[in-house]
Amino acid sequence: MKQYKSYAKVNIFLKITGKRGNYHEIFSRFMKVSNLYDEISFQNKTAKGFILLGAFGCETEQNTIYKAYKALQDYTSSSALAKLIDTYAIKVEKNIPSFAGLGGGSSNAACFLKMCNNSLDLGLSLKQLAHIGSSVGADVPFFIYDYKAANVSGIGEIVEKFDEDCLDLEIKTPNVQGSTPQVYQCFREHFYKELSAQEHAKLAHMPSKEVLQTYTVAQANDLFEPALQLYPELKDSYQKGYFFSGSGSTFFKIK
Repeated sequence: MKQYKSYAKVNIFLKITGKRGNYHEIFSRFMKVSNLYDEISFQNKTAKGFILLGAFGCETEQNTIYKAYKALQDYTSSSALAKLIDTYAIKVEKNIPSFAGLGGGSSNAACFLKMCNNSLDLGLSLKQLAHIGSSVGADVPFFIYDYKAANVSGIGEIVEKFDEDCLDLEIKTPNVQGSTPQVYQCFREHFYKELSAQEHAKLAHMPSKEVLQTYTVAQANDLFEPALQLYPELKDSYQKGYFFSGSGSTFFKIK
């Protein structure tokens, strides 16, 4: 069966712009990591129901692919989708580390939605798929649009293409599984600040390579310092010149 690539991303910068209830609104540059991806395929099976094959650290009902399936079924009420799930298992060859700020789960969900849309000729637009995906995870819309880079804002639902090529990045993920909600909570309680309009305008047009040449790791990512406070063992993995993706724990730099 055909294998689909489900790419990782890094946050070149990640800045907090405000609060929306319990959520934080962000402004961030997402960039696809072109040499790091999971591979997803449909596999024949005999048992009925939703079957997911792969090395996951959660129950099936908590998996983003399962959530994407349920969201897609709720949106389309497609009998063809139900038949597809009864006929095939979803196999995922995992290469993207989990809980690492690389968006692996969101990427998997987006890839699955696009696989179903294409395989079943559901005729959904990217905008519709992004809307469905946003109920699964804040990063899913970025992966739906499959841009090399994009400025992402709101709580992840606003994705604006940034016209540049992927950088050749070195990725280093220590064995530290952080909690994104806890990192954001620590930021809110101890580090809270909002991005100024002037800085927002500056970052919106600055090429990613220039950002990484101009900013320090703490200046580029508002979540770096709260992550260090919660997980001091990250200091053992940090090296000068590296940047921090999402809420961690991945470090990256240009090769």
